[in-house]
Amino acid sequence: MSGARIAVVLRPELPPEDLIQLARCADEVGIYEVWLWEDCFFGGGIATAATVLAATSRLGVAIGVLPTPMRNTAITAMEISALARIHPGRLRVGFGHGVQSWMRQIGAKVESPLTLLREQFGAVERLLRGESVTVSGRYVNLDDVTLAWPPEKMPELLVGATGPKTLALSGELAQGTVLSGGTTPDGVRRAIDHIGAQDHDVVVYVLCAFGSGGRERALAEAAASGSESPEDAIAVGTAADVAAAARRWADAGATTVVLQPTVDEPDVREFIRLVAQEVQPLLV
Repeated sequence: MSGARIAVVLRPELPPEDLIQLARCADEVGIYEVWLWEDCFFGGGIATAATVLAATSRLGVAIGVLPTPMRNTAITAMEISALARIHPGRLRVGFGHGVQSWMRQIGAKVESPLTLLREQFGAVERLLRGESVTVSGRYVNLDDVTLAWPPEKMPELLVGATGPKTLALSGELAQGTVLSGGTTPDGVRRAIDHIGAQDHDVVVYVLCAFGSGGRERALAEAAASGSESPEDAIAVGTAADVAAAARRWADAGATTVVLQPTVDEPDVREFIRLVAQEVQPLLV
């Protein structure tokens, strides 16, 4: 398995009120980490992360990703810092451009998403490190801003990236990169070439489905998402089949393989249990 971790997504299409019981299920059965998305117009990434962290005792929680055009730099740093202090060592946070059609829809689209990402990521990181930050940028402007309560343990900050320029920026600035669902193992290898960094985490979402009808559901969703090769972008079948598929992404260089249930997964609790108790042991 090349040291890769297995995680699961708690998709935003799930009602927010279901998060507590699903998070507790993941905690109890031994899932290493759950990932949450800040997608328009579902539950917010910070609110859902805080809920999951508070409802569990061990579980790692990652936000993949916060869209920078939606977020004020100072409040983002304040919220991440609070979570990192209350739940030290359990939080990872990704930053990204956001889906551009959504950013346009909410009046937040910017002319240069890459510049905004560079400016906001850099400022948030410095604030979390306890620095006094003054920035006069194209999009981010801070005047002698210092967090009163910076985290004692710095959370890992990642960048969500697909294109070559953003992948290279992630390699320059971040501790890790989050690759979107639909990325094949060959796509992971190409992304790592663009990232060009050593000791860099690579997180990839992989559509996953177990049992009868799972293959059809996963293939349909992968095709609808625009994957370059839906057949190569899914992990389906038995626990042994899914474990063997996960190894393909790990062997390509992924350090975290996040198994993503289909949007129409009929039993999310059972999906979580299968990943924890039947897939993970095959990958140790």
